[in-house]
Amino acid sequence: MVCNRCITAVKQELEKLAIETRQVRLGEVETRDELPKETLEVLAQNLLTAGFELLDSNKHQLIEKIKTTIIKEVHYSEGERVQNYSDILSQALHKDYSYLSSLFSEVEGITIEKYIINQKIERAKELIIYDELNLSEIAYRLGYSSVAHLSSQFKKVTGLTPTHFKSVGQHKRKPLDEV
Repeated sequence: MVCNRCITAVKQELEKLAIETRQVRLGEVETRDELPKETLEVLAQNLLTAGFELLDSNKHQLIEKIKTTIIKEVHYSEGERVQNYSDILSQALHKDYSYLSSLFSEVEGITIEKYIINQKIERAKELIIYDELNLSEIAYRLGYSSVAHLSSQFKKVTGLTPTHFKSVGQHKRKPLDEV
């Protein structure tokens, strides 16, 4: 789950099956009771139909938590970031960053760093389209050292400069779950 609409969709699927939850957050659901295998199978099928996947292996759950933590930091945190992403991930997931990094690369086929860059560029696209901040403010908000650094990464990922992207607009954005 990568957005509030995703959380709502998952909650609806859980309600259809009368599954009581303690908490539904980005990337995870905590149920009140352990679910019978048959209920889990029906839930998995319903979630798949809705475009979600029920993750049952510890590795996949950890990967989802890594993604969720990064998405929260890039897309939903306001204010200046005072920690490196490696420290944020290690503290949030209580694992050594080198383990998280190698697991992520093994399962996803890209590095955590590349995933973070992709998320930051998607956020930059969103902020450019909103047209409320200039490039300096966007660079600062996303933790870039300069507009030049943001522009360089933006062009490397999208093939467009931020200014050219602004002129072609919204159809070039990707949903968060496709980044």
